[in-house]
Amino acid sequence: MKLRTATSDDRDAIVAVFLACWRESYVGVLPSAAIDAMTNERAHDLWTRVLAADDATVLVAEHAGVVQGVTRFAPDPGGGGAVHSLYVSPMARGLGLGTLLLDAAYDALRAGGTESVALWVFAANASSIAFYRGRGWLPDGGTRTQVEFGEPELRLRRDAGGPK
Repeated sequence: MKLRTATSDDRDAIVAVFLACWRESYVGVLPSAAIDAMTNERAHDLWTRVLAADDATVLVAEHAGVVQGVTRFAPDPGGGGAVHSLYVSPMARGLGLGTLLLDAAYDALRAGGTESVALWVFAANASSIAFYRGRGWLPDGGTRTQVEFGEPELRLRRDAGGPK
């Protein structure tokens, strides 16, 4: 397994991972119209913008030379940090890429001086919440409505001294 900073050349591979996760992970979490609305074209546009922006770091995880996972993270203006996305191909389950990417994002943010790192998870996505909890990320009481789909989200946080 190899972690590296993503480039624009990775876009198509990232889109494939993202769409596979989107279509599998959010069934029963998001309305079917939201799942159907994430077309290949929309995903390409989204990741083209993400990879062109310089406001966050995007890492990819490769297994056997193929991109199988991606995470995006950035420091917050207030001195904290945030993991904005984490996607691992369903074909790569059991390889530990989600943990590897999540720990790399957390470690990079902490090395940059953040005291606490947060991420948002759809409140109805029990499997993602269980995954993060198992890695020391706990709900801190923060909630919001995800803007685009109107679905409730929970904020999870892992403090500097918490388990890894």
